[in-house]
Amino acid sequence: GVLGAVLTFLSVLFILLTFPLTAWSCVQVVLEYERAVIFRLGRVIKGPAKGPGLIWFIPWLDDVQKVDLRTFSACLCPQQVLTADSVPLLVDAVVFYRVVDPTLWFTRVQNGCDATHLLVQASLRAALGAHTLTDLLTQRPRIATRMEEALHTSSRPWGVQVQRVELRDLRLPNSLQRCLASEAEAERTARAMMIVAEGEVKASRTLRAAASELSPVALHLRYLQTLASVDSGASIVVWIVPTEIQSGDPRR
Repeated sequence: GVLGAVLTFLSVLFILLTFPLTAWSCVQVVLEYERAVIFRLGRVIKGPAKGPGLIWFIPWLDDVQKVDLRTFSACLCPQQVLTADSVPLLVDAVVFYRVVDPTLWFTRVQNGCDATHLLVQASLRAALGAHTLTDLLTQRPRIATRMEEALHTSSRPWGVQVQRVELRDLRLPNSLQRCLASEAEAERTARAMMIVAEGEVKASRTLRAAASELSPVALHLRYLQTLASVDSGASIVVWIVPTEIQSGDPRR
């Protein structure tokens, strides 16, 4: 510490004595979306990260590291995941994250981008492996939200904030796709048969109610109206004999 203080004092004195010749080498410009972390003799200068604007440093004692604070997007290569009901899936995801603490970004992790990608991949396998295929197909937003919360807790000590995780594609094996298609087609067929059966029940109830309200004379007139509507050019005409004639009703 004493040696560092002496070197810093001598360096500042040299800069003042040679000013303004050395001033150009002691200044850097930090952009609006950047922050600079200064390491002096291998140690981080206390305080928040520098910038934006002009920053002063000692060229032969300081090492200036800049970090971009904008949001990064990373597309993860398809991951092989086994769900809770033993269904193999290929999952394609994209993650959005940004650096919120530049000092931690440089001091806590060696390669923040690679570490974040590996963390997202591991969290993706763990999160999807705890759910069944039905849950993945019906609850994708909820699962993505849980992944974001877990990643935020794990990556915060690195100075990273995971903002969003999106599951872009879930690829099923071809055999399983055919099984699901057959199951869906069977469900649609069964639903259509139920609708037709319900329609027939309603129609039979309507006819039964109408028959109970009509008198025998009205039924006979309806029968004659039906005979009149028969096509005259038909080759075969089926005549329906009323039940009164078959039973020998004396009133007929």
